[in-house]
Amino acid sequence: MNAIGYAAVVGQVVVVAVGAPLLTGWMRQVRARLEGRAGAGVLQPWRDARKLLRKEPITPVGTGPAFRAAPALLVATTVVAAALVPLLSTDTPVSGHADLIVVVALVSLGTLSLALAGLDTGTAFGGMGASREMTVASLVEPTLLLSVFALSIPAGTTNVPAIVSGAIHQPARLASPAGLLAVAALAVAVLAETGRIPVDNPSTHLELTMIHEAMVLEYAGPDLALVELGAQMRLTLLLGLLSSLFVPWGIATGPSWAALFVALALFAVKVAVLGAVLASAEVIWAKIRLFRVPELLAGSFLLALLAVTASYFLNGAA
Repeated sequence: MNAIGYAAVVGQVVVVAVGAPLLTGWMRQVRARLEGRAGAGVLQPWRDARKLLRKEPITPVGTGPAFRAAPALLVATTVVAAALVPLLSTDTPVSGHADLIVVVALVSLGTLSLALAGLDTGTAFGGMGASREMTVASLVEPTLLLSVFALSIPAGTTNVPAIVSGAIHQPARLASPAGLLAVAALAVAVLAETGRIPVDNPSTHLELTMIHEAMVLEYAGPDLALVELGAQMRLTLLLGLLSSLFVPWGIATGPSWAALFVALALFAVKVAVLGAVLASAEVIWAKIRLFRVPELLAGSFLLALLAVTASYFLNGAA
């Protein structure tokens, strides 16, 4: 594998790590403008991270390794997943290891680490948030698997770069009924996995409704900065996965510096557009009741299951 492949892997990790706070700031700014506010600016998440890194880390009394390791584990699993998912190129040294199950397992491992950290604190909020998070995850992870698996049937493999490469050369797959059902299911799963409206509200601390925030209330200083960075990176990664699977054009499929730079520019544009659409929708949408969340996620799972069925009859049976 030449240097371009290694540069693509490094570029994917860097663009997710550096661009994640910018994406969060961009979404907050879009939402503020739509609500008639000036907004804090696109760079505000970076300023918040700098402020947190200067503070003293505080560990609650009685917590164990799960609480201390969760922030680093959340960021580490997201970094590995960012290296595997074909955000910029399908021709990288790790493309052969970028299996669908591996990517979803890495995302699930980050979720599990935060849930264990919430339980490790021994607080009512931590346990409540961990319980709610695992309830959501039990419905989200199968939807993630099935929605992408629907696209893997015509490709004949669960390797994500191969799926994306096949979609680039055969775009009719994405316009099929299976593709449309899969994108709807995956979109709902991304909203739930990243804790966005209508499943969760990342900008509130109302104890009756919060899920993600309840697990991380005990974090402070650099640990909280890592938790926030990890959540922002997961949002960027999953939006990038959504764009790579269903709007794959522009992704480099061979060793070319020009194609890699074009892919980088197009990735930034696609994720920024998806972030703006999501932020705009959050202004209109209302958060649904907590007890209605399983119904929404069960509906997305059903869409993913229908997508797999349609894909099998359209491609597998033939």
